[in-house]
Order: sequence, then C-alpha cells, then structure tokens
Amino acid sequence: MEIKIELRDVKLGVVEADAVRVAPADENLSRLMDDICNRKLREFTIETLAEGESTRTVRSMFRAWDMDPSKYRPSSEALLRRIVQGKGLYRVSNVVDVGNLISIETGWPLGCYDRAKILAPIEFRHGRTGERYEGIGKRTWHLEGRPVLADPDGPFGSPISDSTRSMITEAACDVLVVIYAPAGTSDASIEVAMARLGERFTGFTGASAVRFSVCPAAGV
Repeated sequence: MEIKIELRDVKLGVVEADAVRVAPADENLSRLMDDICNRKLREFTIETLAEGESTRTVRSMFRAWDMDPSKYRPSSEALLRRIVQGKGLYRVSNVVDVGNLISIETGWPLGCYDRAKILAPIEFRHGRTGERYEGIGKRTWHLEGRPVLADPDGPFGSPISDSTRSMITEAACDVLVVIYAPAGTSDASIEVAMARLGERFTGFTGASAVRFSVCPAAGV
C-alpha cells in the first residue's frame, strides 16, 4: 500500500500482514520481549537515552514538523523511557507487542492498524483545523498542525498516539503497520526492520502472507 508523504524529513516503511490471529502473547513472545527489554536496560539509562542516535534523529524529524519532541514525545521514545525506568513493555496483544518490539529495537515510531478500518488513499500530513480523534488510552486528541496518517474518513494514526478507530482488537484480521523513519535512514535498514517484523508476524500471529515496501521521503 502506497502512502503519499507531505511532511519533510521522513520515510515510511509499510508492512501488510494477512490473516493474523490476535491473541495474548505466548510464552515464546513473552520471553523475547523480556530479553529485548533487558538488553535495552543494559544499553541505556534515562540520562543517556537522549544521546542515542535513533532518539536524536527522530527528535530532529519531529522538529522538522514543527513539533517539540519533549512536549509531544515520539511513541518509540516513550516506550524506551518506560523500559529504562524499569517498567517493562505493555502487554497488549501479539500483534501490538510484535510492533512495539521493532519500535524499541530501531528507536523509530511505529503504528499498527486494522486494515479493514482504513480506506485508500492514505496520506501523511499535518492535521487540519478542527480535526481530532479519540486516542488510545487518552482523551480526544486535537490534531491541527500535528503529524497524522489520514484516509478519506480523516486522520487515524500518528507517530505520537493512534486512534481508537483503527486500533488492533481481537476482531482484526488484516494488519497495516507504518514505520516512521528519519529521511536519512537507508532503505536497506528499513527493509531489515520490516523483514524482521514480517518474520515475527508469521511466527507469533500466524500471518498467512506479509508484504512490505518503503515510501520515499517527500520530494525524492
């Protein structure tokens, strides 16, 4: 699925997984989550996290969108901060958990969406006057001037906080994942992350097919 990019300094990795089975993480996925969290605990402290390359480049990407990353924290950084504070990862579902793992491994924001709730075409742009949605676990999220994924029905996702409209529930079958990577990231690096995500979707959610592509930065 192609996404039109209107914002600067970003590439999008797009992964589609068919016929997933949404369920709680099994023992093997839970063990992998613990292992990766422990690795990040050894790699960072709350003081050194901001010095990491991925944190710096993602924050720079947010600033290019006129977003203060300290006020509106990238979802990847929020997850990493939670881990280095010793709180671990949220346990949501196998689909969301697999996405969160890729996000903390790469340091890039990532969103998982129920493809049945989204229409083509999709664009990544600034929110417009009056646009808003109900955020997952949050009150109404006002979107004017903020980076959003939008379809013909309006915004449904963001590298900060996603909407309840397109969230993954037990009813989801086909999944769309969008990775928000800084524009300077090589396509090869994004493809490695997407391939790993695809392998985990197959292994932990039973996906019957996985496809992925890179949407180039605006103007490229």
